[in-house]
Amino acid sequence: MNLSCMIVEDEPLARNLLEQYLSRIPALTLFKSIANPLEALDLLRDHEIDILFLDVQMPEITGISLLKILKKKPIIILTTAYSEYALEGYELDVTDYLLKPITFERFLKAIEKATQRIAFPKTEPSIQETEPEISFQNTSNFIFVKDGTKLVKVKLHEIMYVEGLKDYVILHTPQRKITTLQRLKALEELLPPTQFIRVHNSYIVAAEWIDTVDKEKIQIGKAFIPISDTYRKVFKAFIDKRHLG
Repeated sequence: MNLSCMIVEDEPLARNLLEQYLSRIPALTLFKSIANPLEALDLLRDHEIDILFLDVQMPEITGISLLKILKKKPIIILTTAYSEYALEGYELDVTDYLLKPITFERFLKAIEKATQRIAFPKTEPSIQETEPEISFQNTSNFIFVKDGTKLVKVKLHEIMYVEGLKDYVILHTPQRKITTLQRLKALEELLPPTQFIRVHNSYIVAAEWIDTVDKEKIQIGKAFIPISDTYRKVFKAFIDKRHLG
């Protein structure tokens, strides 16, 4: 299988690095490497590309905007220095998300995902196939979360709630949001069940941070978290243990 690739990246160093990585894989052919997203838009309308490496932040239009405009999309691998774009990109059905600086090892994993998706378009990677991004230490008060190329220590008492979307999760704390590549189910198994409770397919909440509980939702600060029927009974039992009357 020989796959044609296009790089759309306005930073010369990052563009050159991707070109070098591509040149090391015989199965990949570089069709075009350009800095201008508007030029890329014209080329993509007239040519079929298998894999598109797309920078998020660029002049004229952003990579996300370009992605929304495209009617026929190739396999998309987003590249950026900012992790907060990960979920928006995933909602647009991107195959992978590379945080700069990009290592060759991480680049290879993205290519593997892309080739698997091209070969088996109706299948998704299993939990075992995704790269583990969260590791639990021999302690009960913090976890390490991978954010790009670094591990970030997060104290459990700072986690207000966790939001999941396919292979990504967002940890919401009072100071920041941390986006990382991980399944919500895997994270749920790491969090202490006496402190955290699953209330929805897409949400885990921290009991310490709950302000109010309604029949259909939970309020944590300014956020309103839905309670799904699947988890309603378990959540009620969790709350009843802490209910004085």
